[in-house]
Amino acid sequence: MTPSRDKPARELLDFYIEAGADALVGEEPVDRFAAVEVPPRPARAPQPPPTVPDMPQRAAPPAPDAAAMEAREAARSAATLEELRAILEKFDGCALKATATQLVFADGTPGARVMLVGEAPGRDEDIEGLPFVGRSGKLLDRMLAAIGLDRTSVYIANIVPWRPPGNRTPTPQESAICLPFITRQIELADPDILVCLGGPSAQTLLGIKDGITKTRGRWFTFNTGKREIRAMPTFHPAFLLRSPLQKRFAWRDFLAIKKALGKPRAPDAAQHEA
Repeated sequence: MTPSRDKPARELLDFYIEAGADALVGEEPVDRFAAVEVPPRPARAPQPPPTVPDMPQRAAPPAPDAAAMEAREAARSAATLEELRAILEKFDGCALKATATQLVFADGTPGARVMLVGEAPGRDEDIEGLPFVGRSGKLLDRMLAAIGLDRTSVYIANIVPWRPPGNRTPTPQESAICLPFITRQIELADPDILVCLGGPSAQTLLGIKDGITKTRGRWFTFNTGKREIRAMPTFHPAFLLRSPLQKRFAWRDFLAIKKALGKPRAPDAAQHEA
């Protein structure tokens, strides 16, 4: 090979070396694009599916109608508030129990002359297990203090004792399932005055269809089956936090409650019979 022909060949080899081709593969050229016959794979015997250990399954809640009937029977069997709370702890008919942290039963003093009932617990209530302990609860404390009351002189509960996810409004089915429990709770607490905090509470407990702006400040009657209790709807403290101009109307309602507390307790049915 002459020097003139050797130089391009060496330059080509240097190029291959710089590119990383530092070894010969074969003497004969190979067409890499030619079709290659691939031998068929041997058939594999079907494999059984992987075994998965059994996981504990949470029982699905019963249908709403069946759950409501179960709630009525369970609530009726409670002779005391302590028994009612224990029954609620075991009750699985409301799906909200599965997503809530814990049961929010009540706060205050059973047997107090005033019982306040809201709609459902919120995040703070779900954490602490007591109703009205967040911002709306602090406002409620100030409203009670304005008429000479505090948590030791009232009894507080909610229609639904479990927090709905995201603090959403309970569905009509959820409220209907829990209604027998709060009704029995009111009966066992036996207050003189029932305060419905917010429209949903008033509509569920008093069976009224009008909104809270039309019903607040008016006296209604709640029948426990043993005696009739005076009941008044008023704005929910959470609503008052969003609409502070409405506080003056809530103040009027609480003044009416204070005035009603100055009257003697109405005799119950047993006293009439005696």
